[in-house]
Amino acid sequence: MDRLTIFTGNANPRLAEKICDYLGVNPGKAVVDRFSEGEIRVKIEQNVRGNDVFVIQPTSPPPNENLMELLIMIDALRRASAARITAVIPYFGYARQDRKDQPRVPISAKLVANLITTAGADRILTMDLHAGQIQGFFDIPLDHLFAVKIFVDHLKNALDLSNLVVVSPDVGGIKMARAYAKRLEVPLAIVDKRRVSMDEAEVMNILGEVRGKDVCIVDDIVATAGSLVEAVQALKNKGAKDVYATITHPVLSGPAIERLKKADIKKLYVTDTIPVPEEKMISKIEVLSVAELLGEAIKRIHREESVSVLFD
Repeated sequence: MDRLTIFTGNANPRLAEKICDYLGVNPGKAVVDRFSEGEIRVKIEQNVRGNDVFVIQPTSPPPNENLMELLIMIDALRRASAARITAVIPYFGYARQDRKDQPRVPISAKLVANLITTAGADRILTMDLHAGQIQGFFDIPLDHLFAVKIFVDHLKNALDLSNLVVVSPDVGGIKMARAYAKRLEVPLAIVDKRRVSMDEAEVMNILGEVRGKDVCIVDDIVATAGSLVEAVQALKNKGAKDVYATITHPVLSGPAIERLKKADIKKLYVTDTIPVPEEKMISKIEVLSVAELLGEAIKRIHREESVSVLFD
């Protein structure tokens, strides 16, 4: 492990510290700050020539700032003769812009993939992509991890599974929800909805039996929480008892926190792929760490061992 070096930008330094603690290594020394006019300044303050380098930097809000930090750090490490650079992106921003769903719109997820590759990354490590096909946007190796095991292990201890139903918030999330239902050995239900705008969705129906049941909504991103709150209300209207949710990436933008405060949801479980600011840490939110999962993946990549065993 002496050739393993881990750096972090300003997006989620606490997660990087936890990963370093798990691996038993010291964080890499680097300056990542701003010039007076706002330009990002990066200086790698240790020798990385020939090293296997990992840069931990989710492109979470503010996405443009964090993305530019990642690109500039990769460029600095490439010019410092690092042997291999892996971009560890726990949350991949711009993932919702993965196709042309309207005329004259970009495929921003592909553009971001090109930028990261051009900057000099040799491989990608990410988690719970919003759309699985984004893996194909990269022309370099990509390892895609899933938070399902972290959530399932926690739910087995926190909830009464005998009365639980796993719920997909839309048809597109059935595959993820089925993975939870299978591991928990509980039934599956689906929220059938249609989207009104980019941030709002109107719930149409519930497919599956939820009356008298505790339900757990599973998804990858909670942004404004509009869709989540609509799903919670629809499930309550159908007779569901306690409503929980497990959502990997807590973007929690705009009116999300106010909506969650008013919503009839008992607990929202999220991970620390994105740091939740103290002012947004309401009692309904509980954060589970992905540091050990990412740390183990980093160790296996460094040792050229299989990462797929982490999916079991």
